[in-house]
Amino acid sequence: MNLEKVLVIDFGGQYSQLIARRIREANIYSEILPYDVPLDKIIEKKPSAIVFSGGPSSVYEKDAPTIDKKIFDLNIPILGICYGAQLIAKLLGGNVKKSDIREYGKVNINIKNSLIYENIPDNFNVWMSHTDFVDLLPSDFINTSFTQSCPNSSFENKEKKIYALQFHPEVYHTEYGFEIIKNFLYKIADCKGNWSIQSYLEKQIEDIKKEVKDEKVICALSGGVDSTVAANLVAKAIGKNLFCVFVDHGLLRKGEKEEVIQNFSNRKDLNFIAIDAKKDFLNKLKNVVDPEKKRKIIGKVFIETFTKEAKKHKGINYLVQGTIYPDIVESGTKTSATIKSHHNVGGLPKNLNFKLIEPLKYLFKDEVRILGKKLGLSDESVFRQPFPGPGLAIRIIGSITEERLDILKEADFILRDEIKKAGLDKKIWQYFAVLTGVKTVGVMGDNRTYNELVAIRAVESVDGMTADWYKIPYDILEKISSRIVNEVKGINRVVFDITSKPPSTIEWE
Repeated sequence: MNLEKVLVIDFGGQYSQLIARRIREANIYSEILPYDVPLDKIIEKKPSAIVFSGGPSSVYEKDAPTIDKKIFDLNIPILGICYGAQLIAKLLGGNVKKSDIREYGKVNINIKNSLIYENIPDNFNVWMSHTDFVDLLPSDFINTSFTQSCPNSSFENKEKKIYALQFHPEVYHTEYGFEIIKNFLYKIADCKGNWSIQSYLEKQIEDIKKEVKDEKVICALSGGVDSTVAANLVAKAIGKNLFCVFVDHGLLRKGEKEEVIQNFSNRKDLNFIAIDAKKDFLNKLKNVVDPEKKRKIIGKVFIETFTKEAKKHKGINYLVQGTIYPDIVESGTKTSATIKSHHNVGGLPKNLNFKLIEPLKYLFKDEVRILGKKLGLSDESVFRQPFPGPGLAIRIIGSITEERLDILKEADFILRDEIKKAGLDKKIWQYFAVLTGVKTVGVMGDNRTYNELVAIRAVESVDGMTADWYKIPYDILEKISSRIVNEVKGINRVVFDITSKPPSTIEWE
């Protein structure tokens, strides 16, 4: 069976990855390509359909992203979203102009008869994010919806199977958004839906076998969800030729090193190796304050450590990493800004000594968890909360010292202990403490103190791309705060971070 494929052409939109994700949720494989991908590369991939993403530009700006007009002659169904819709209009002879009234957030839309809206109510709420709008359609297109401020909120050419939406069907805020995407995929593009996590797993195993053959491979195993799933997937492909290396960089949570060693030391199929590299990492991080420098140093020392270990096994050329799609997006791509360089992406040295194997790099966190279950991993392994590769280095604002590490480890342990006692550990997606680098005045035993301020962060999320702060009950917060200031020497104040992502990120650095 040939695998159906939908290409998402990325024009720099903040939701491009969500479009790809929704398509996969509809059981159809998707790939994201930059807007300037050559047309022959698109043809070579034989897509069942193409989606143009949104983007921050105006189609009339100098150097605005565009695409070869010949794409409309390929007889491949096309869906344009937001900027993608405006680009379709401009390239095919319509007109786009700036609106006097911008549309951001939820907007009520009125629809007309169209296959893309089949079995959907006549009006509903959609998520808009635009200033420009299409005021004149190309000559062979018809209008299919409107809002109070946008006369052409969607339009189409049914014969050529070119559809355009000014709103964002891929975001959860758009009612019936997923139904609209499925209508395009199944009713317009005639997709059958032959992709699943199982088929992804089988394809990755097959590709890794072909690539690696009989060579030995080293795997960066932190014990977290992503690296654990990646390790087990690669083990399925190459068996005893996999060597899983756990590096203790001194930046782990309290008790974590012991837990990882206990969980993996008996896994003979993974050839588990534990390395104590605490001194190397802390020496290189001494007096480093900038978070980007921290991440790059950590990435570099990780590679140096793996290189030393690889030499012991007579020339290992491959390195497995548990990189997932949000790591790549936040580290910056050709069409998206760098939010923060992940140590395993933007933090890698230019002269890498390995060929990378990253079997999860097109998956989101929840998809990785599903894949883990397919591999037979325990709920404890698959549903543990995310922990960043750089560890506590990016939860200590400012310089990293052993004293500050010990303070944070104890505060974080108390937070995790109380969350577990309250039965919230399975409900909160991620929770941790941050040593903020701020000192405040306090009073303890009638004496003045001038100690560190610790922040508590707890979020709920699905894929890590967006998140909302978790409403921990006041009585639990009170217990956490009381224990931290009473049991952890060096802290005299606790605050609770109530910011969503965006505008913040989940981690502080």
